[in-house]
Amino acid sequence: MSYDLIVVGSGPGGYVAAIRASQLGLKTAIVERENLGGICLNWGCIPTKALLKSAQVFEYLNHAADYGITVKGGEVDFNAVVKRSRDVADGMSKGVQFLLKKNKIDVINGSGKIKAGKKVDVTADGKTTTYEAKHIIIATGARSRALPNLPQDGKKIIGYREALTLPKMPKTMVVVGSGAIGSEFAYFYATMGTKVTLVEFLPNIVPFEDAEVSKQLLRSFKKMGIDVMTESNVERVDITGSDCKVYIKTKNADKIVEAEVVLSAVGIQANIENIGLEETGIATDKGKILTNPYYQTNIPGYYAIGDCVAGQALAHVASAEGIICVEKIAGQNPEPLDYNNIPGCTYCQPEIASVGMTEAKAIESGREIKIGKFPFSASGKASAAGAKDGFVKLIFDAKYGELLGAHMIGANVTEMIAEIVAIRKLETTGHELIKTVHPHPTMSEAIMEAAAAAYGEVIHM
Repeated sequence: MSYDLIVVGSGPGGYVAAIRASQLGLKTAIVERENLGGICLNWGCIPTKALLKSAQVFEYLNHAADYGITVKGGEVDFNAVVKRSRDVADGMSKGVQFLLKKNKIDVINGSGKIKAGKKVDVTADGKTTTYEAKHIIIATGARSRALPNLPQDGKKIIGYREALTLPKMPKTMVVVGSGAIGSEFAYFYATMGTKVTLVEFLPNIVPFEDAEVSKQLLRSFKKMGIDVMTESNVERVDITGSDCKVYIKTKNADKIVEAEVVLSAVGIQANIENIGLEETGIATDKGKILTNPYYQTNIPGYYAIGDCVAGQALAHVASAEGIICVEKIAGQNPEPLDYNNIPGCTYCQPEIASVGMTEAKAIESGREIKIGKFPFSASGKASAAGAKDGFVKLIFDAKYGELLGAHMIGANVTEMIAEIVAIRKLETTGHELIKTVHPHPTMSEAIMEAAAAAYGEVIHM
């Protein structure tokens, strides 16, 4: 069968690209070997947020007295928590199925392998069928990165997929890596009652965030009982006993930490093996498929988007790339994606959201900068909500008023960062932001106040 476009992979890059292609009149098919929605909907973004919501509810129960409410006998039913997470993921996958059907996109179940001549072989149940298309988009995503000293067996040393569906809540856990995945699972399990040790190789946890954000999260994690070890490296794990013995080299000493489970959260690697790249002649570099700003590979008619290409490995990035790619295929003239204005979010408590330059990067750039910071301890809404940890930090170019970066840590800040992305897109200045009236009382007022702080005009601090 022949199509205008075949998309290999149905994650948030692939299925969004397929839907946009159909809207633009292209006869489209999508190939998926597992569940529609890819890792994000089934084993990543969505189910982890369901788990984190359960943790947040349990945290509320444990602190109900702070709000004048007495709650007795709150307990964690871990299997029910996991089941809810899986049910949410299943519901979202069914939603993608509905959207693809609504947009008249053919779903081809099986493992796809691209071939020369704009063909895709799809293998399912031992049978291979060949499909043709004028254009082929590779959207095969990524998986948990395995390290030689942390060989994942799925039981004692696990990746994020197993962390979502453990048969019982472990009493102890070592989390290796403090990026978004590691920090979110560290928060979840610690809140549910697991004794968590978080190990980070670099000097700061959430190491790509602004240094002040990292310090605030460190304080919050320590307050909730998480043992944090920075500038530390897991050299090996002995799994021969009933518990794991984790051998950790720190800057000061060697330590052994025992835990029921070790979660490896040291990043991801692209799924580019055995999908036909070599046979087709598609170029790769450092484990990623090479593309131009419109996601065209070096071979005409073949494209790649999402976690298998360079750029931030984020669901919203993959979706944006898919739309740009398809609009270019359809003859439109889309604007290339600005990778300097991509928001990043971490959904532990307190949440983290950021976009643009950190303070260190802004200084490195040679600009003269103004910094405004507003703590949630000075926010009426945060005080009323009992969520005073954290702050909003804005970094401006002193000469032109350009908002170079924004860094937030606190309750619901992942819902606030889009304002900053829009401000940067529209090239709004600091003075214009100060004069933008924000509703009171809200957490988002902190954005206006932080801007005012940068220019010596802050009112509530």
